[in-house]
Amino acid sequence: GRRMRYGIVEYAHHFIKEHVQEGDICIDATAGNGNDTGFLCELVGESGHVIAMDIQSMAVENTKALLKAKKLEERAEVVLASHVTMEQYAKEGSVACVVFNLGYLPGGDHNLATKGNTSIEAMEAALRLLKKNGLLSVTIYSGGDSGFEERDRVLEWMKNLDSKKYLVRATQYINRENNPPLPVEIIKLKE
Repeated sequence: GRRMRYGIVEYAHHFIKEHVQEGDICIDATAGNGNDTGFLCELVGESGHVIAMDIQSMAVENTKALLKAKKLEERAEVVLASHVTMEQYAKEGSVACVVFNLGYLPGGDHNLATKGNTSIEAMEAALRLLKKNGLLSVTIYSGGDSGFEERDRVLEWMKNLDSKKYLVRATQYINRENNPPLPVEIIKLKE
């Protein structure tokens, strides 16, 4: 299944690239193994800053190791904290892009999957932090051990976002089996 997931990660990264410039501030709300963090660090350049968060110490360690290997650790702050606290790390209206992967950390503890209510609380914080034309990139993994409850609650929340303030686009892979991940882009149209 690597190839398919790779395709979806590439797809999300394609849109992130369009929204992030050198000098920007970005947040990786679910650092996981650090792949999105590393990608964001490359995009923001030496003058930019990335805040990476995760509630699992294993994820924080993995992310720090990946950044060190790529010599990108200067650009990032990796914190062991819940993404619901992200407003402690950046100012409202200052962030170019926030990235979420909802579901569980590959290779991590499946009991520590993200939960619908805290995910929504964290995404609401993310929308406040975004600047105009900023991007909230969310990839929703569902099925398997994590079921569909979170996906359904999150999609319901997304559908009800004010269409004057946010553009919400979800991309469905409709000919793939095993509940393929669902990439969503939310663009903040105005403050």
